[in-house]
Amino acid sequence: YFGIEKAGVTRSERLLLVAFVAIALIISAAISLDRFTWLLEVLPVLIGAPLLVGSAQRFPLTPLLYRLLFLHALVLVVGGTYTYEKVPLGFWLQDVFHLERNPYDRLGHLMQGFVPAILAREILLRTSPLIRGGWLFFLVTCVCLAFSAFYELIEWRVAVNSGAAADAFLGTQGDPWDTQWDMCCALIGALSAQLMLAALHDRQLAALPVGVAPTTAGPHSPAR
Repeated sequence: YFGIEKAGVTRSERLLLVAFVAIALIISAAISLDRFTWLLEVLPVLIGAPLLVGSAQRFPLTPLLYRLLFLHALVLVVGGTYTYEKVPLGFWLQDVFHLERNPYDRLGHLMQGFVPAILAREILLRTSPLIRGGWLFFLVTCVCLAFSAFYELIEWRVAVNSGAAADAFLGTQGDPWDTQWDMCCALIGALSAQLMLAALHDRQLAALPVGVAPTTAGPHSPAR
């Protein structure tokens, strides 16, 4: 289970998060429109969830990060269920804002920057000499952009290997600039997360148990 009672998350909540994701995956798999696309879209959840559960005792995360990862998992599961270009919420947004395409994939890539930004920030603060400041902000942003670009390369490789079967996974909806828009959304998400949540994240990092929380000067840097 996910540790960190002192940081504000109860064991019941952690178990509920795991249970909700598991139930969402089961329902999603049962009603998915395209099983091949479903697997590709939810694969990060299938890989990440066991890693989080397995590492919780020795490397517990902040409540903020666990909750963000939960929300990101739901975004991926919904996208896998319908394929991103057919998500009902996206059609509703398309109608409300008079858009030319279903924008749900933009939300997915926004989250692809927003949530990994806090994940990268937490790992860097807790395991590297980095301290809070401009370099941390810059490097977290770089990590998110690198991950976004790597994901686009994965999409390209899958499309080359699978041909038309990967069309739903690519989700370009006829937009020749879809890849650039995806990375732009990830960049906006990464910048927004750091600007909006850094103070809350720092408070929760400070609330981690002794031996887990980073020091003000970073875990390997001299005190300032």
